[in-house]
Formats: sequence, structure tokens, C-alpha cells
Amino acid sequence: MPHPTMRAMVFEGAGLPLRLREVPVPDPGPGEVRIAVAACGVCRADLHIVDGDLRRPKPALIPGHEIVGRVDACGTDVTDLRPGDRVGVPWLGHACGACRYCLKHRENLCGAPLFTGYTRDGGYAEFAVADGAFCFRIPSGYDDEHAAPLLCAGLIGYRTLRMAGAAIHARRIGIYGFGAAAHLVTQIAVAQGREIYAFTRTGDAGAQQLAYQTGACWAGSSELESPLPLDAALIFAPVGALIPKALRAVDKGGVVVCGGIHMSDVPSMPYRLLWEERRLCSVANLTREDGRTLMDIATRTTLVTHTTVYPLEQANEALADLREGRLTGAAVLRILP
Repeated sequence: MPHPTMRAMVFEGAGLPLRLREVPVPDPGPGEVRIAVAACGVCRADLHIVDGDLRRPKPALIPGHEIVGRVDACGTDVTDLRPGDRVGVPWLGHACGACRYCLKHRENLCGAPLFTGYTRDGGYAEFAVADGAFCFRIPSGYDDEHAAPLLCAGLIGYRTLRMAGAAIHARRIGIYGFGAAAHLVTQIAVAQGREIYAFTRTGDAGAQQLAYQTGACWAGSSELESPLPLDAALIFAPVGALIPKALRAVDKGGVVVCGGIHMSDVPSMPYRLLWEERRLCSVANLTREDGRTLMDIATRTTLVTHTTVYPLEQANEALADLREGRLTGAAVLRILP
């Protein structure tokens, strides 16, 4: 009997468009589950992969790491999930559990990780296989389309905010680059009693409007000075030139957190921008504890995700819209009805 096949968008090389192909339906191995994919978010990390900024992806890769769907089959040794369960799959798809980082509860820095939609196949397909231990249950108040951005934009946004410090110390937050992650983290921050100042590309009225809709108290061009000194700044745009601008905007003792996986080179800057105990750090990946915490937040506080939906075969159009800044909020591929 021939092996069943599925539709998938396949990455075959940097600079090439994804190609719609019929490929074998994957079988789950020990500890893995197969998921019938309902929706998959389109993330800037996907764009960095197809544009060649992130090197050495899996050959004939199926991208996509904001997966929402239902468990279709379970491999051996899966005890916490069963067919029919609705789950989400994030960027961090597996950690070794034995290296010095994993043993210190820092699995986001694991020395032998697997990343969904990068070093293992992802969700731009009708089915995906995932490590069952790295799947999250999705709160029932979110449909598939609106849950998908939580799996990366929400998770990385939450981790970036957490690294800025508690609300009592980092009340006034600047956000540079107002897209999928920013519009979710703004809602979380406002619910914590923080003030959000949104910095966008010059003339991007759509992003500035979205910032106000999601709770920002000020929105304007990143070319402008901050109206008030900031306690912290979160950078989601992959633009290294924003780092000196953000350091100028934060007050003494403030922190600038870079939330992206890739960024253009940081220009030379005077040491005085970093002086007076200002700090600069980056976010790398996520932990499962981040995921559990975010899903708890999303259960207690309704997060409104603003999405633009594309069918699977229009993944290239979704990536192009993201690349050219034509999106407000998050792009999502609808895979199964």
C-alpha cells in the first residue's frame, strides 16, 4: 500500500520561493506526536530562514513554528497527550536535557537543540511531527487562527518583557518595531500596570494605530526622541541601528532587550550611551516554563491577536508582505478547516 501524502510548502534554498509539494505524511517516533495542522503563524524567523540570514537549515525544510492543531497519532512513550488533544508547537522543538544549560533549567541555551521549522520540519503542511514534551495545550478561549501567534510572537514577547524586569522596576517601556510580538506583549504589559511607548517606522500609521488599540500611551516614529525617559526598551525590529537609539532613550540603570533571532550589525556608538549602569542583552529562544506561564496568562487575560489569514499555498505572499512591512499584526496560514 502506498504511503499517504500531504501538501506542504518546502524550502529548497535561500532566495528561492517555497514550493508546494506532495510529500509523505510523517510518522511519529518514540516520544513524538503527529499533529493535523489547523493553522500556522508566519514569523520573522521564517523570513530569516528563506532569505538566508539563518544558515544550515534542514534540507528540503518545511518551515513554520507557530503550529496549532490536534494530535492525530502518538508514538511510543507518549503519556500526557492523546489523539484529539489540541496543542501548539513552538520554536524550541527539543532539548537534550543533559547538557550544563539544561541541567541549570536554561534549556533555551541547550547545546544540542532542535528547532521547529528550522532543524526539524514545521507547520507549513497538513501534518507535522513534534516532541510531545515540547507541545503546549492551547486555552479554549482562542480559535486556531488567533492562537497561532501565541506560539512565538507571544512567547518571545513575554520572555523579552520578563527580562526587562518586574513592573515595579520597569514601569515605562519603549517598544521598537510594532508587529506580531509587540502587539501581544503590549497587552500583557498594560495588564501589569506598565506604560508602553511604541516606536515604528516613519509613516507607519497602521502600526501606530495598532499600538494605541492594544494599550500604548504613545506611538510615533523611531526617529523621534522618547517623550519621557524609559525604564526599559524592547527591540523586535531586526535593525541594529535601533540599539543606540534605545540606549539614548532609557534612563540610568535601564535595560535594552533585543528580542529577535537575527539583527543587522550594530553601529559604533560612544560608551556614554551604556554608562550609568545601563544594560544591553538579548533573548535566545524560550523555555517550556515560558510557554506554560504564557498560556496561563492567556487564560486569565484575554489577548486579542490581530491576524491576516492566508491559505497554505500563499505562504510566499505572506512572507513577502511581512518582508515589505505590509502587515499589521501577525500573518497566519490556515491549513485545515
